Amino acid sequence: MIHNRGPLLSIDVGERTTQEEDISEVNETFIGGRGVGTKLAHDRIPFDADPLGPENRLVFATGPLQTAMTSFTGRMSCTGLSPLTDGLLSSNAGGYMSRPFAAAGNAAVEIKGASDDLVGIHVTDEGVEFEDASDLAGATTSETIEHIEDTRGLDEGHTAVVGPAGENGVRFASIITSESRAFGRGGLGAVLGAKGVKFLTFDGDSPPEIDLDEELGMEIHKEASTSGSPMKDAGTVSVSDYANAVNALPTRYFEDQSYEHLDQIGSGAVMEHKYKKGTCSQCAFACKLPTKDEESGIVTEGPEYETMMSFGSNADNDDFVAIMEANELCDQLGMDTISCGDAVAAYLKSEGELGNEELMVETVEKIADREGIGDTLAEGIDRCHEELGVENWTMKGMEFAAHDGRALNGQGLSFATANRGADHMYAEMYQLEYPLVAPNDALDKEGVAGKSDRLIEQENKNAVHDAGVLCKFAASSFDHERYEQLFDASWEELMDVGGRIVELERHFNSKRGFDRADDNALPYELEGLDEELSNYYDLRGWNEDGTVPDAKVTGGSGGGAAPADD
Repeated sequence: MIHNRGPLLSIDVGERTTQEEDISEVNETFIGGRGVGTKLAHDRIPFDADPLGPENRLVFATGPLQTAMTSFTGRMSCTGLSPLTDGLLSSNAGGYMSRPFAAAGNAAVEIKGASDDLVGIHVTDEGVEFEDASDLAGATTSETIEHIEDTRGLDEGHTAVVGPAGENGVRFASIITSESRAFGRGGLGAVLGAKGVKFLTFDGDSPPEIDLDEELGMEIHKEASTSGSPMKDAGTVSVSDYANAVNALPTRYFEDQSYEHLDQIGSGAVMEHKYKKGTCSQCAFACKLPTKDEESGIVTEGPEYETMMSFGSNADNDDFVAIMEANELCDQLGMDTISCGDAVAAYLKSEGELGNEELMVETVEKIADREGIGDTLAEGIDRCHEELGVENWTMKGMEFAAHDGRALNGQGLSFATANRGADHMYAEMYQLEYPLVAPNDALDKEGVAGKSDRLIEQENKNAVHDAGVLCKFAASSFDHERYEQLFDASWEELMDVGGRIVELERHFNSKRGFDRADDNALPYELEGLDEELSNYYDLRGWNEDGTVPDAKVTGGSGGGAAPADD
């Protein structure tokens, strides 16, 4: 099986020390990316750790595909204990950092401890250097990147930075790389900020040697270049018409499921404001959305579909430029656009101000600074909904993405089981239910009964995808045979790896008190959900209460294996 190579570089930011560790067995077993990050985090973060305390750790990891010069591979993963969900969580980001990271010679880099003073960390194939970053306190992400380029000659593709939101402990703060790409969901930016780290840079000329099928890589690259996908024109916003047509677009803080003004903020608005092509490292798919509004002068990357939902339909805002402005502020201040937009929509709802785009944008800045109501909203909806007097539209503490589970019931089931909470990317069941796949792969969007088999396959496949680390847009051109060729492993072997990754996440969260009640806590009714959860646990070989038997993570198989005694 193709897998990552190289050591773990562990950096203690409090002690200003580094240590290299051999993780060959972890690489061989878990491929790379999310897989390696999850295994290391599971084994090295105490089960009772405070997410914002020094005992939490962040693990950045590439996968084996980041040494390939082919499309869909310009991504990497970051894993840690989330201050938003209180569980183990991986987030991945595109852009250009994966290649410089790999060139520094490490399979993974771990950040542990905490610094009393704000620090920057430079990682190269020659070692690690710490830089006093106190002058950058409160700096935006672009200001920080400009400092790095001026002082080190490294562009944004070498950087991972936090904005004011990360420094201020906003629970959905993101880590920004390549200027506008985010390790977005779950608040890992707040973890880095709590450690006193303002930025990391990666550079070198020592990438690991990994044997990949070059002919296959060229085939994938050619397909990416010639694909006529609508994603190339409007990014993920191209799915908005599907969602609106089947009542799967959250609107007015989840009161409604379709938006009558979609034409003002959807695909047409994106294409009208897109002014050039954008892409990630080595990728010919070019799906990114550099947009510009000539009248206001606002320039941003996006918005993508989820941002259009959170700052558009869910806030009852039909002003596309206001969505662009909110999107850019989140990039500059370092926040997840989904959680931030949903939190703002909750506030607007509580104030009877849905549709007030000026207040919407103003509130984004207040959240990053923890100023006034922003201090309340920075805690996330799960922690502040009672104070606001609104419904708790979160799952396991995470704000909901779009692709509404009330219409796409398999996606609703996925929101229930996902270890990350209300994250649409964990299994992407919505793709099967719109459907955005071939008819023979599609599922009826109604009902949850009998969908666990397919859900488990989707969860396991995406875990392997994230271990690679592959872009999700590659999935449409990857059948089982293509996965087997790329990873030099059978489909069954890959599903076993994916199942073990999911299982480690679940086991860690189980040790922190998560169980069936957390899976069965959707803010809406899904007929048959409780019965299907039992089916899901049985197929996974987990306990009836949704927890993972210890024996399964100390030597047992991955998802789909026969049940083990606890």
